[in-house]
Amino acid sequence: MVEQIPYINLAFFIPTFPLLGFLITGLFYKRLKHNQAGIIASIMITLSFLFTVILYFILKSSDKQAATVTLFDWISIGNMKIPFAFLIDHLSLTMMMIITGVGTLIHIYSIGYMRGDERVNSFFSQMNLFTFSMLLLVMGANYLILFIGWEGVGLCSYLLIGFWFKNPVYNYAARKAFVMNRIGDLGFILGIILIFFTFKSLSFSEVFSQAAALQIGMPVITLITILLLVGAVGKSAQIPLFTWLPDAMAGPTPVSALIHAATMVTAGIYMIARSGILYNLAPITLQIIIILGLSTAILAAIIGLKQNDIKKVLAYSTVSQLGYMFLALGLGAYSTAVFHVTTHAFFKALLFLGAGSIIHAMGGEQDIRKMGGLRKKMPLTYITFLAATLAISGLPPFSGFFSKDMILNKAFEHNILLYIIALFGALLTCFYMFRLLYLVFYGKQRIATVRPHESPKVMTYPLIILAILSVFGGFLNIPALFNGNSNFLNYLQTAVSVKITEEISHTTEIILIFISLIFLSLVILFAYRIYVKKSTLPEEDGASMSVITRIIYRKFYIDEIYCTIIEKPYALLSGFFYNTIESAILNPIIDGIGNTTYWLGNMTRKLQKGNISFYLFAMVAGILLFIFFILII
Repeated sequence: MVEQIPYINLAFFIPTFPLLGFLITGLFYKRLKHNQAGIIASIMITLSFLFTVILYFILKSSDKQAATVTLFDWISIGNMKIPFAFLIDHLSLTMMMIITGVGTLIHIYSIGYMRGDERVNSFFSQMNLFTFSMLLLVMGANYLILFIGWEGVGLCSYLLIGFWFKNPVYNYAARKAFVMNRIGDLGFILGIILIFFTFKSLSFSEVFSQAAALQIGMPVITLITILLLVGAVGKSAQIPLFTWLPDAMAGPTPVSALIHAATMVTAGIYMIARSGILYNLAPITLQIIIILGLSTAILAAIIGLKQNDIKKVLAYSTVSQLGYMFLALGLGAYSTAVFHVTTHAFFKALLFLGAGSIIHAMGGEQDIRKMGGLRKKMPLTYITFLAATLAISGLPPFSGFFSKDMILNKAFEHNILLYIIALFGALLTCFYMFRLLYLVFYGKQRIATVRPHESPKVMTYPLIILAILSVFGGFLNIPALFNGNSNFLNYLQTAVSVKITEEISHTTEIILIFISLIFLSLVILFAYRIYVKKSTLPEEDGASMSVITRIIYRKFYIDEIYCTIIEKPYALLSGFFYNTIESAILNPIIDGIGNTTYWLGNMTRKLQKGNISFYLFAMVAGILLFIFFILII
């Protein structure tokens, strides 16, 4: 059944195409020849993107700002009535555009990148399933459907991170991602349960309409938002559940691009933005989000300063950028957070796909200390990577400038100290990204045995498109300072809760922009002086590192701390239960029961000799014994 808008039922096809692609490539993966799975999977995602564009114009041409597509009545138990329905509004359409648009480019790129892999058909099958799960997450009209997609992307991330499962390290990384996400998911489940007991519904429209009448600071709303936040912290890699995301680099590079740019890690941002009405009623939770986001942004940026694996640097930059998105959410600037999700999808997908092009050209090498001089040998990759670096650094007119500047302005409106810390994090981002750029593309090639070459067109065309989006994507929301109408934020206002704040003046905004640009320029020149003029290489691993450098390089030993306080005690407890409880107590009891049953069976079997006279005697004796007991009782 379709409600409100004619032809809105086309929404059904958007998640159906990648699901169909998953089934085709999954069921017939042994029969599909070279590149066929990649072509089928890419076509399915492209069709989803085209239908999303059509849906955008359908909604735009109507007089409605949202529509609900109910496929069927799913759960009906007592007061619990949950339809399987999609909510099509400006927020879900924005996320659908990102998932299908950027996802299409990543799928096409993967055709070239995964060429020759023995399990390439399985790869594309899982990529389609990943996209389907993320679409289900953002299109769901209630928290339960959102949760199905939420769990789906968790499962797919496990499969894709451990795609090259013959490597034990990759398997460990996949398990780590899965377990850490389960920690967050437990909080999310409890939050959903509490939502149902509080509002007697899980539908967004019903929950939010009831919440609008509640008072700010109610304990139950605070508890709900904190539980939902736990889920977002796990999925979007915030302190303390962020260590899985850098390790997720174990998967193929297109997987990293999909996880970091278009799917999964943005799920937590989307969920909080969708639940903005609830979070506006919980100021304590918003303060927690500010602290978590800013702390994560700074910590990840500091760690990124000393990483030498090209994908690890980009991974920690993702964690840091997610921290800025959380900062915007905590400040109540939900639309701003979604805008940064959008621009981040452009330049982060480009950075990862560019890194994949570099790794492909370097024969699988990922250590930036062993690269250098690739600017002339891979000019297209260099130009596109430079565009993404300028965008993530927040330099105008690139996309990251507009979204990051909005977050810094919101931080300044809230507290000048918050602005200073956030600006410091942005400067760190600029430094480690230009450090990466200079070490990879400038200087001399440091491995003579490798002959770098530009990637094939199937890989470079997506880079060009993403570079264009990274350069001009910020113009989706031109602020009033530049004679714009903030179209993107206005577009989201109907779907995302708006928290009214006192905006800074244009004069103050111009001053803040100039301050940022001056410091960013100095940081870029400083990095150029160190890594180009002086040709300084990062320290080799080992005792030659200073104490501070070693601590940062080892990521503040957070993984080791987790191993000491969680993994090792859990292993000892498991060993105790296995050796003492299970082996010494439970196993003998279970074996005793089995042996006794076996012995009784043997004894009883001896009575079954096939002698009819004995059977008649036993039957009569049994009847007499039965009568005897009845008379006594």
